Amino acid sequence: MLEDMRLFATIVEQTSLNRAAERLNLSQPALSRRLARLEAELEVDLFRRIGKRLELTAAGQVTYEFALELRRFHGSYLQKLNAYKSSEAHIATIGASLTTLQTTLPDLVKTMTEKHPNLEIKAITGKSHEIAELVKERKVDFGIVASSVIDDAAITSVPLFDDHLILVLPRTHIILERTHIEMTDLQNLPMILFAHGTWYRTLTDELLKKYNLKPDVRMEIDSFEAIIRLLSACRAATLLPKSYLREQVLIDNDLYLARIKELEETKRTTFLIHGDPAWLAPSTRYLIEETSAYFNRKSARSKES
Repeated sequence: MLEDMRLFATIVEQTSLNRAAERLNLSQPALSRRLARLEAELEVDLFRRIGKRLELTAAGQVTYEFALELRRFHGSYLQKLNAYKSSEAHIATIGASLTTLQTTLPDLVKTMTEKHPNLEIKAITGKSHEIAELVKERKVDFGIVASSVIDDAAITSVPLFDDHLILVLPRTHIILERTHIEMTDLQNLPMILFAHGTWYRTLTDELLKKYNLKPDVRMEIDSFEAIIRLLSACRAATLLPKSYLREQVLIDNDLYLARIKELEETKRTTFLIHGDPAWLAPSTRYLIEETSAYFNRKSARSKES
């Protein structure tokens, strides 16, 4: 059927049996017999023959539309099939939470695309359980989430790195005049916090509740970059994941990290999650291995420093 539809579509597009036969490298009589056999099999006339010209019948038009769909699906199938023949990926779709998208993906994407210039990386955002569903439905190649998915046999969780909250302040903040900053200093402290709905904000709220602290929350924003830029102007502090706080970010915004022991205990592990290895293309397995290796290298450098 696939070959018959290919021949039929070529006849339609060439508007002539002779031209179609030439394009298909067949003799005109042989192509005519193939067309007659297809019409007999379908039990309809596909063309009206007006002199030497061929004109599609209504059934022929429907069949041509089907032939085009079949061609498109076949091309898509071959493209996907090629992914199972090569370890060189051309497109990678990663599922990630909004927090992960801002803290983890930028450096990873930069590193991966520098190593593989032809690699196109797409990202789909969602909450951890939503990313897990996308992984199971094979709508993403793998996910990066701030929690493991240990209660689902269809998903494998690979730990990437540990993270914790850290207090961030403008270097000119008055609180830095103290020789030692403790958790109790967060009480009534002007702060800008991340918006509700992410693991990071949930972790922040749990921490404040645990120590019975109520900072003076001036703003709630869903962008780390916006929070960072507003700290000096608002003379406020914030709690951000350590993974986001690259040295250049601190330098560019004249910020200071205040280390508080209790904050370092707010450990959260970020995981790479993927589906059944049997369904993974070699290119996807390769990217997963590279991603794990990338974070292992970062972790080793962090320990050395």
